[in-house]
Amino acid sequence: MYRTGIAELPLHGGKAPPWLFQRMVKLGREIIRLIIEDNGPEEILRRISDPYWFQSLGCVLGFDWHSSGVTTTVCGALKEGLRGREKEWGLVIAGGKGATSRKTPAEILSAGEKFPLSHDPEELVYLSRLTAKIDNNAIQDGFQLYHHNFFFTLGGSWSVVQQGMNERFARRYHWHSEKVDSLIRDPHTAICSDLQLERTLNLVAADSGPAQAMITELSHEQPEKLITELQKLQTLSLPSHHEVTVGDLRPEYIEKILLKTYEAKAGDFQTLLAMPGVGAKTLRALALIAEITYGTPASWKDPAKFSFAHGGKDGHPYPVNRQVYDESIDFLRRTLDSSKIPRTEKDHALKRLLRLS
Repeated sequence: MYRTGIAELPLHGGKAPPWLFQRMVKLGREIIRLIIEDNGPEEILRRISDPYWFQSLGCVLGFDWHSSGVTTTVCGALKEGLRGREKEWGLVIAGGKGATSRKTPAEILSAGEKFPLSHDPEELVYLSRLTAKIDNNAIQDGFQLYHHNFFFTLGGSWSVVQQGMNERFARRYHWHSEKVDSLIRDPHTAICSDLQLERTLNLVAADSGPAQAMITELSHEQPEKLITELQKLQTLSLPSHHEVTVGDLRPEYIEKILLKTYEAKAGDFQTLLAMPGVGAKTLRALALIAEITYGTPASWKDPAKFSFAHGGKDGHPYPVNRQVYDESIDFLRRTLDSSKIPRTEKDHALKRLLRLS
C-alpha cells in the first residue's frame, strides 16, 4: 500500500448548489462507467489516487479547482453516482465528510454482506482505520482529519482519499494498495502542498526506521520507567529545534496508555500504531525519549514534495511535470468524448478541461 498524494488547499465556506451537484453526479457516473468498461474497476483506484488526475477531474466536473471543497464534493458525487451499481461495476465507495466518515467501517461491513468480496471485510476496515491513524498521528503536520473515503473493488484492491484541516488550509491525502511493501516505510509517491513546513514529525519515513524500532521496544518497558524518563526530560533545557517539547506532554495521562502497550507487547511499529488509545501524544512522548535518551531520532522532514498547483511555469517551487499533467488531461478528454451525456454538458466539461490545459 502506498500514499500517492497529499494536496493542501485553501478553506472555502459554503457548499455546491444542488443544480451543480446533480450534474456532477451524472457526469461522474459516466466517467466511472467508461473507465471501468475500458480498464476495469482497478483503474478507478489508480486514477483517484493520482493527485494530478483527481484535481483535473474536479475541474471537469465543474467545481472550484483550488478549493478544499473539491475533495469532499467530488468524492460525494462519485459515491452518489455509483450508488446501486456497486455489484455490476465491481466497485464500492464508503465514507465521506464529518459524521459520514465515521460510518466507513459499518459501510464496508455492509458491503461484505451484500457483495461477493474476495477479501475479509474486517481486513478492509483495519486498513481504513490504520490509514486514517497514520495521517492523523504518525505524520504530525498539524492537520486534523475530517473527511475519509475508502474506495475498494470486489477483488480487494483499495484506495483512500482523506482530508485534514488546520486554521487556514485543508490537506488531502491519497492512498493506493498497488505496489506497496509497507504501510510504515515511505508510503508516499506524490505529496502536494502549497505550504512546505520547516519541520514535521514523520514516523513513517524511511529515516524513521531506527526510531520505529526503538519506540516499539520502549513500548515494552514498564510504564514507571518511561514516566521517570519523561519527568527527567522536564528538567532539561532542550534545543529550540524540538517542536515537541516536554511541556506538551502530560506523563500522568500517558501512563494509562503505556500500561496497555506494556501488557500488549506489540511485535512491530505497525501493530503498536494500530492499538486503540495509541495516539499522537503517546507517539510524541516515545519519539522524544528515543531521541534524547537513546540517540535515535525520527524524521522531521515534511513529506510534501509537490505544490498543490503542481509546480509553476517559472520553475517555483519546482517545474511542472508536464508529461504527467498532460497525460491526466488527455485521458479525461478521451473519456469525455466517449461519454453518453447531453452534448451541452459535454461541451462545457471539455471547455473547462481546455482552460486547465
